[in-house]
Amino acid sequence: MKGKLEELTMEELNKSLLDTKVELRKERFRAVTSKVDNPKKINNLKKHVARILTLKKEYELGIRKPRG
Repeated sequence: MKGKLEELTMEELNKSLLDTKVELRKERFRAVTSKVDNPKKINNLKKHVARILTLKKEYELGIRKPRG
Protein backbone atom coordinates (compact mmCIF):
# COMPACT_ATOMS: atom_id res chain seq x y z
CA MET A 1 0.00 0.00 0.00
CA LYS A 2 2.81 2.45 0.80
CA GLY A 3 4.64 2.10 -2.52
CA LYS A 4 1.42 2.31 -4.46
CA LEU A 5 0.54 5.80 -3.24
CA GLU A 6 3.61 7.43 -4.80
CA GLU A 7 2.50 6.17 -8.21
CA LEU A 8 -0.87 7.99 -8.07
CA THR A 9 -1.59 11.37 -9.64
CA MET A 10 -2.96 14.26 -7.58
CA GLU A 11 -6.51 13.59 -8.78
CA GLU A 12 -6.23 9.93 -7.83
CA LEU A 13 -4.78 10.91 -4.43
CA ASN A 14 -7.71 13.25 -3.80
CA LYS A 15 -10.20 10.55 -4.76
CA SER A 16 -8.44 7.99 -2.57
CA LEU A 17 -8.44 10.45 0.33
CA LEU A 18 -12.16 11.09 -0.04
CA ASP A 19 -12.98 7.38 -0.30
CA THR A 20 -10.84 6.54 2.73
CA LYS A 21 -12.45 9.27 4.83
CA VAL A 22 -15.92 8.02 3.92
CA GLU A 23 -14.95 4.45 4.81
CA LEU A 24 -13.41 5.65 8.08
CA ARG A 25 -16.64 7.46 8.98
CA LYS A 26 -18.64 4.29 8.29
CA GLU A 27 -16.29 2.15 10.37
CA ARG A 28 -16.45 4.55 13.31
CA PHE A 29 -20.23 4.47 13.14
CA ARG A 30 -20.22 0.66 13.07
CA ALA A 31 -17.85 0.58 16.05
CA VAL A 32 -20.26 2.68 18.11
CA THR A 33 -23.48 0.96 17.09
CA SER A 34 -22.42 -2.67 16.88
CA LYS A 35 -19.56 -5.09 17.20
CA VAL A 36 -16.84 -4.83 14.55
CA ASP A 37 -15.01 -7.76 13.01
CA ASN A 38 -11.63 -6.05 12.70
CA PRO A 39 -11.02 -3.33 15.31
CA LYS A 40 -7.62 -2.44 13.82
CA LYS A 41 -9.23 -1.37 10.56
CA ILE A 42 -9.96 2.09 11.98
CA ASN A 43 -6.29 2.60 12.87
CA ASN A 44 -5.21 1.38 9.44
CA LEU A 45 -7.62 3.79 7.73
CA LYS A 46 -6.36 6.70 9.84
CA LYS A 47 -2.77 5.83 8.89
CA HIS A 48 -3.76 5.67 5.23
CA VAL A 49 -5.29 9.15 5.44
CA ALA A 50 -2.12 10.44 7.12
CA ARG A 51 0.07 8.93 4.38
CA ILE A 52 -1.99 10.58 1.67
CA LEU A 53 -1.94 13.96 3.42
CA THR A 54 1.83 13.67 3.92
CA LEU A 55 2.37 12.98 0.22
CA LYS A 56 0.17 15.90 -0.77
CA LYS A 57 2.12 18.21 1.56
CA GLU A 58 5.45 16.97 0.17
CA TYR A 59 4.22 17.69 -3.36
CA GLU A 60 3.08 21.15 -2.27
CA LEU A 61 6.44 21.96 -0.67
CA GLY A 62 8.41 20.61 -3.63
CA ILE A 63 10.06 17.79 -1.71
CA ARG A 64 8.62 15.32 -4.21
CA LYS A 65 7.50 15.74 -7.78
CA PRO A 66 3.89 14.71 -8.44
CA ARG A 67 3.04 12.36 -11.27
CA GLY A 68 0.78 13.68 -14.00
